[in-house]
Amino acid sequence: MSEIQFEIDGKEVNADEGMTILEAAQRAGIFIPTLCHHEKLEPYGGCRVCIVEVEERGWTKLVVSCVYPVQNDIIVRTRSEKVDRIRKTIIELLMAHAPDSPQLVEMAKEYGAVRDRFEKDPSFCIHCGLCVRYCAEVAKKNALGFVDRGINKEISFIPEIAAKECNDCKECFPLCPTSYLQACYVLTEGLAFPSPSFESAQGKNNNTEGNISINSGGGEMTPSTD
Repeated sequence: MSEIQFEIDGKEVNADEGMTILEAAQRAGIFIPTLCHHEKLEPYGGCRVCIVEVEERGWTKLVVSCVYPVQNDIIVRTRSEKVDRIRKTIIELLMAHAPDSPQLVEMAKEYGAVRDRFEKDPSFCIHCGLCVRYCAEVAKKNALGFVDRGINKEISFIPEIAAKECNDCKECFPLCPTSYLQACYVLTEGLAFPSPSFESAQGKNNNTEGNISINSGGGEMTPSTD
C-alpha cells in the first residue's frame, strides 16, 4: 500500500492510500470536530461538521473530511475564516433541533454559534445515523432504521425485533449525541412492544405486522402497515 504525503494546518502528514482526511488527521493528532463519525462504522458524512478546506494546485474547495480521500500534495485547513463561518452555521442549524445537546453546546462556544438563530424544530434528533448504522453494521440486529427523507426523516423501531434484541443490548444508546434515542426507545417500549397476550394472538394471526415511526418533528407515534 503506497503512502500519501500532504499537509494539514501546516504540518506534514503521512497517510495510507485509501484513508480519509479525517482518519489521517486523527492519526496525526490533529482535531477535526464531528458528530456522525465512529471508527467502527462506515463513513457517513451526514452532519457536515467535519468540513475542511482543501487546496489543490492553487484551487480551493470545501470537502467533508470523513468521506474525502487523502491525496498527495494537497493542503488541508481545518480552521479558516470560511470553514469556521460554515461550521458555525451548521451548528446553529443542528441546535434548532437539539439546543441542549452537550456536544453542540460545546461546539457553539468554540465557534460562537447562536443558539436561537434559526426557528426551533424540537425533534431532538439531528439525523447523525449513529444508532441506525451501529445496529445494522456492528450489532447486526437491524432493530431500527430511518424512514422517509429530508425534513420528514424519522427514526423507526421495529417492535417485534426491538422487543427481543434491544433490552439486552443498548450498545447504540451512548452514541446518541442528543439523548433522543433513549427517549424514543422508552416511548416505543411503553406503547408498542408486543405484550405476551399480543404474541399469543399473533401466533394465531400472522397477518398482523407493523412498525412504529417516531415523528421527529412533533414526537408523535404513528403505526404503519405493509
